[in-house]
Amino acid sequence: MGAAEIQNLKNKLLNVVVDAADDKRARNTVVMDLRNVSSVTDYFVITSGGSYRQVKGIVDNVIEKGEENGFTLYSKEGYDEGKWVLLDFTDVIVHVFEEEERAFYNLEHLWADAEVYSLDN
Repeated sequence: MGAAEIQNLKNKLLNVVVDAADDKRARNTVVMDLRNVSSVTDYFVITSGGSYRQVKGIVDNVIEKGEENGFTLYSKEGYDEGKWVLLDFTDVIVHVFEEEERAFYNLEHLWADAEVYSLDN
C-alpha cells in the first residue's frame, strides 16, 4: 500500500469519526493534525457533549460507525466515567469530553503547535 492509499484511509476514518459525532450532535468538533508535531498519532479529533449521556452516545456511535467501515478500535479509556473518553484508532485518536472537562484540560492549548481545523458544529 502506497503513501497516498494510506492517507486516503486516514481521511476516510476522519470523515467517519466526524460524521458519527455530528450524528449525535457533538459540539465544537476540531481535527488537529499532529503529523509534524508528534509521533504518537497523526490526528486528534476533539469534540464535546453537554452531558454524561450525550458523551456516551457520541462514543458509542463513533465506535459503531468506525467498525462498520472496517476500522479497528485498539483502546477505549474513560467510558465508565463519561467525562473524557479517549478512543484509539492508532492513526486517529478521538477525545470526547463533557464541556467542563474539555475546558479544564484544554488539549487545543497543550498541542498548540498542531494545525487545527474547526468544524463549526
